[in-house]
Amino acid sequence: MKTNNKTMTWTVPFEKSGQRLDISLAQVYTDITRSQWKRLIKDGMVRVSGQASSPSHVLKPGELVEMTIPPPEPLDIEPEKITLDILYEDDSLLVINKPAGIVVHPGAGHSRHTLVNALLYHCPDFRGIGGKKRPGIVHRLDKDTSGVLMVAKTEHAHQSLSIQLKEKKALRIYVALVHGVLSEDEGEVHTIIGRHPIHRKKMSINPRKGREASTFWKVKERFCRFTWLELHLKTGRTHQIRVHMSHVHHPVVGDTVYGRGRIPHECQSSLKKAISKLPGQSLHAQTLGFCHPETGRYMEFSTPPPIEIQRILDILREK
Repeated sequence: MKTNNKTMTWTVPFEKSGQRLDISLAQVYTDITRSQWKRLIKDGMVRVSGQASSPSHVLKPGELVEMTIPPPEPLDIEPEKITLDILYEDDSLLVINKPAGIVVHPGAGHSRHTLVNALLYHCPDFRGIGGKKRPGIVHRLDKDTSGVLMVAKTEHAHQSLSIQLKEKKALRIYVALVHGVLSEDEGEVHTIIGRHPIHRKKMSINPRKGREASTFWKVKERFCRFTWLELHLKTGRTHQIRVHMSHVHHPVVGDTVYGRGRIPHECQSSLKKAISKLPGQSLHAQTLGFCHPETGRYMEFSTPPPIEIQRILDILREK
């Protein structure tokens, strides 16, 4: 049976002496991530001087490294012809304005009609980039959150953009309409966020296991019983903004998981009707900035909130 494996050899230069095998390979062959190299080494697909090795093997000058790279595993995810709102595209990446209501990648209960299904139709070469289940995906937006999302088209771009997010070098600005009127003009919420111990689809504050999360907020407009906020993510935990705003008793309007189930009865009928037509929560990823993985040039993209959120703001401003 033909496997289409790719074979390569590499002789360790003096400057790589003393480095770990997996780190050096990820630095030399940037189209494959360090975690992928680790897996290949453990599977016996990398040999040093004719012998099976380990990811932590310390290299010596002149050693011959032989690598067997299998082809990407076929995806079970089917391409689907779904319209994409593309803000920018080149050979390395895509920037998309994601609407509320669409899931980013397949998962439990969402095997079809996801952003990944649409991406595979638009660009079949996404297969195998960044992982089998989430090809091309660098970061996520919740199903019911709209806004700017970047997608990698090469392994190098995926690695570069992921590092920028991890090292907090990427700019991410959100806007949200929340319940209640915040008295301060700006502030920061800093907590530990982790999986809820009982409701496993939810996140919670100060769980047994969690990670630090920080959200900076600034008031853009105040209304009767509502506030329009600008929010900057300092970390990127699951449901972070929604959990943090609920924690400070100002949940995002339209958030049925962490928010209030009822609209204040004092609200006029036109406002209640507009809120009921929200396709998700009134949370929008407005601005995304990062350095291009190939050119190093800083790029920034912004989109206005969807029309359903703008309609609510118009009603509040008229009032």
